[in-house]
Amino acid sequence: MHYLLFYELAHDYLERRPLYRNEHLKHAWQAVERGELLLGGALADPVDQSILLFQCKDPETVDAFARNDPYVREHIVTGWKIRPWTTVVGEGADNPIR
Repeated sequence: MHYLLFYELAHDYLERRPLYRNEHLKHAWQAVERGELLLGGALADPVDQSILLFQCKDPETVDAFARNDPYVREHIVTGWKIRPWTTVVGEGADNPIR
């Protein structure tokens, strides 16, 4: 199943991000290596949200990622929500429909 993790970013995200970025990226790449996280990054213009795409069995995996993320711990991320995503088109779709 695919899940989207939406992060709401603090107003001073860009100023504070360098303090925790290496630790955050290490955390994210570990999730990639476990086969859970597929893509992630901040939205631009304005930089007020980030979206991370997961492929895993349950939303608890995504929730655990967020709770252990240094950006969340340091309040650079001010809130998050997890949404299941029913993917139907594309090579990696969970429910391909032609």
